[in-house]
Amino acid sequence: MFIALFVIGMAVLLLAQVAPFPFIFDSIGPATTIWSMPQQDAAPTVYLTFDDGPNPTATPGLLDTLAAADAVATFFVIEHYVTEDTAPILRRMFAEGHAVGLHSHTRVLAALPPDDLAQFVTDMADRIEGVVGDRPCPVFRPHAGWRSWSMLAGLASIDHALVGWGWGLWDFTWFLAPDPRALAERLADRVSDGDIIVLHDGHHLDPTAERQYAAEAAAVLVPALRNRGFRLGRICQPSV
Repeated sequence: MFIALFVIGMAVLLLAQVAPFPFIFDSIGPATTIWSMPQQDAAPTVYLTFDDGPNPTATPGLLDTLAAADAVATFFVIEHYVTEDTAPILRRMFAEGHAVGLHSHTRVLAALPPDDLAQFVTDMADRIEGVVGDRPCPVFRPHAGWRSWSMLAGLASIDHALVGWGWGLWDFTWFLAPDPRALAERLADRVSDGDIIVLHDGHHLDPTAERQYAAEAAAVLVPALRNRGFRLGRICQPSV
């Protein structure tokens, strides 16, 4: 019995940190966590988000797709991918009305003490603002959703929210090459009001990864969502 309880306890503790859905820390932690957005009085709203950019081989094409569809999204960017070469991509995100939040490329951040995590996130935002001229809004998405009490405490101390995504509303395809149309149709069939969708226009280990499928999927997904009566929203308001 003791062994069974120990195993259950360890499983619960692990899920509290890595679950790709709201769990214990999200209910009792000191920071706001967002896994779905509040329903609006207006039309039902879905939130497209993109992780791991800016990617010079994929993000510009994705921005072209969104611009052609007059659609907005939220980009969670990896700070060390923001360089003088990729800064124009970020500036375009801001200029075209998209929201920009902070993302991480490593699970190690979940182990940082609260003050160190807070300083790390603040430094990321400061450097992006220094390079791009606009500041990301105060939302943070940890790599793979890995979080901890100390991470939430650190985010709370700088008034940042942790942002997740809706159940099954991601582009993970079990290591198979994604089929953009099939992915878009699956996502469009699953969503409901307030849901957050996550796709990847970059890769946490490769700054120029092949991610053209994100633009191809968005080209199908946006009209499919609108045909179902959804409008597209941003997790947070852009700074311009």
